[in-house]
Amino acid sequence: MSDDGVLLTEVATDLFGDLCPPETVRAAEETGWAGELWNALAAAGFPLVSVPEEAGGSGGSVADACAVLQVAGRYAAPVPLAETGLLAGWALAAAGLPLPAGPATVAVGRPHDTVTVTGGPGGWRVAGRLHRVPWAGEAERVVVLASRGAERFVLSVPPATATPGHNLAGEPRGTVTLDDLELDDDAVAPAPAHVTVEAVALRGALARAALIAGALARVSELTVRYTHEREQFGRPVARFQAVQHHLVRIAEEAQAARMAVTVAARNADPDPALFDVAAAKVVAGEAASAAAKAAHQAHGAIGMTKEYELGQLTRRLWAWRDEFGGERHWSARLGRHVAGLGADGLWPRLTTGLIT
Repeated sequence: MSDDGVLLTEVATDLFGDLCPPETVRAAEETGWAGELWNALAAAGFPLVSVPEEAGGSGGSVADACAVLQVAGRYAAPVPLAETGLLAGWALAAAGLPLPAGPATVAVGRPHDTVTVTGGPGGWRVAGRLHRVPWAGEAERVVVLASRGAERFVLSVPPATATPGHNLAGEPRGTVTLDDLELDDDAVAPAPAHVTVEAVALRGALARAALIAGALARVSELTVRYTHEREQFGRPVARFQAVQHHLVRIAEEAQAARMAVTVAARNADPDPALFDVAAAKVVAGEAASAAAKAAHQAHGAIGMTKEYELGQLTRRLWAWRDEFGGERHWSARLGRHVAGLGADGLWPRLTTGLIT
């Protein structure tokens, strides 16, 4: 991460600290949106970090965007930060399509999605059904990758009819129905070679891993603070060996996730790579499971209350670990990739990150 990225993280931390307390997260889980937080983030240019300035974005790298996402994960921020810039904004900018003024999202390419493109310049039409689209009800545009024979397109469509749905954390994941929708020419463009469903999956998985890493850092802090404040038998519970084991395990998992995400994000020049993203998503997913379990054991009953911050974070850990592919999915892909490197390619890839 560049010096500018460090400054970006510091500014983001101050902004989220002021505008995204646990009360804001609880309210957003009821209404589906945190408008004041989003407006402040948009005014500061955070949603479009990593999108080139010449395309209307804020500039910066994938590593800068992931650093901001770790801050967002730390505060369980209920806004489509990853979807607007790292996913939708990237695809629109690459295809030469205009960026929306407000939040954007992507159809994540689920197997049962259907999209049909007909017509041509001056008369484009699209029909289909897209499932589990993040923040569909609040997005101004949904970015869709579609094919027609050998042609591939980037589409920028209004959410049209969005049926509400949510993930475990209460974040919107709706179903979008496109009923023979007419599109202007500035909403359709040929997809560049590097803008593929696979590329969206890699960027989405890296984004979720970054959010997980940020949330784990906060879970570790909360657990350390609580166990030092809570007393049992005349001394802080943090002094009991069993609780110390939990604290160490949570800290280890948080650091492992942070390091894996940092490596994958820094190597994303210009785009994330399969080996790095698969490793980061597996490490982050396994860390989320282990740390959430240990944190709730250390907190006891208070960790399950709606008023306490821990539950907001762990529900997101459980949801984010499965979105854009869980550990089993990425472990299988990573295994096939590593096997394909052969005996001469495996060791250099593991030790240096390079393929010789």
